Amino acid sequence: MPLYKPSELRTFLDSLNIRPKKGLSQNFLIDGNIIRKIVDAAQLEKEDVVLEIGPGPGALTEMLLEKGVHVVAVEKDKILANALERLREPDKRLDVFCEDILEFPLEKLKEFLKEGQKVKVIANLPYHVTTPILAHLISHHTLFSRLIIMVQDEVARRFIALPKTSDYSSLTIFLHFFSQPKYLFMVSEQCFYPVPKVKSAVVALDLKEPCDVSDREKFFLTVRTAFMHRRKMLRASLRDLYGSEHIVKALESLQYNPQARPEELSLREWLQFFEALQ
Repeated sequence: MPLYKPSELRTFLDSLNIRPKKGLSQNFLIDGNIIRKIVDAAQLEKEDVVLEIGPGPGALTEMLLEKGVHVVAVEKDKILANALERLREPDKRLDVFCEDILEFPLEKLKEFLKEGQKVKVIANLPYHVTTPILAHLISHHTLFSRLIIMVQDEVARRFIALPKTSDYSSLTIFLHFFSQPKYLFMVSEQCFYPVPKVKSAVVALDLKEPCDVSDREKFFLTVRTAFMHRRKMLRASLRDLYGSEHIVKALESLQYNPQARPEELSLREWLQFFEALQ
C-alpha cells in the first residue's frame, strides 16, 4: 500500500484512529517522487545501516527496505512506532525504537554495524527542534558518514550560507566545522499532509574530520556569543569574554579589519582569530 498517496495515507491513519499531531510537527510526505529523490540522495548500498528519524506512517521506511538496507527507525509517536512493525520481514532488517531521538542512545547503533562501517541518516526533522537534533547527531560524528535531512527551507539556506550574507550564522560555522553541507532540492508545501505553512528543503551533510582547534567548546562559545549580537563589532560583542583591546590586537595581528563583525569571517578566519585570542 503506497502510503505517499493521500487517499491511502488517510485510510491508514483512520485505521489507527489518529490524526497528525501538530505538537510533534507531523507533516507526512505524500509525494512518491520526493521520497525517491531522498532515497537516491543517500547513495545507498546493500547492507548499509540507515537511521531513520521520525518515520511516521513508514512510506520512506518501506522504500528503504526495498533497497536492501538495515533500517533503525526512531519514532516518538507510540501508535506509529507500533504500526511500523507491519514492515518487519523474516530477514530482520528493521528495528523500531519508540523514543525521542534527543534521548535515544546513539551509541546503540554500533550494535548494527560491521567493522569499519558507518551509519547513514535520513530524517524529516521536526522544525522546532532542528538545531538540537543536529547538535545531538554531530556530537557523535564518528558514527555517521552522510546525513540526508529535510528542514525548513530558510534554515537549509543558513546551512550553506556564505560569509557577509544575512543567512550566515553560528549554525553555518558549526556545520562546516564537522561536515560539507550541500543544498539538494526544495520541497513544496503541497507535498505534505497536512500542508505546512512553510517550504522545506532537503540537505546533505557529508561528515568529515573536524577542524583542528585548541579548545572546541570554547571556540563554539565564542562564535555563538558573537552571533548573538551580529550587528555589533567583534570588539564589542566579545568584550566580556576577552576584552576589547585584546580583540583588536588579535584582529590586527591577522591583518583583519579591527571593526569586523561576526558574519565577515569565514570558518578558516574564525579559527585563526580564535587561536589569536588565546
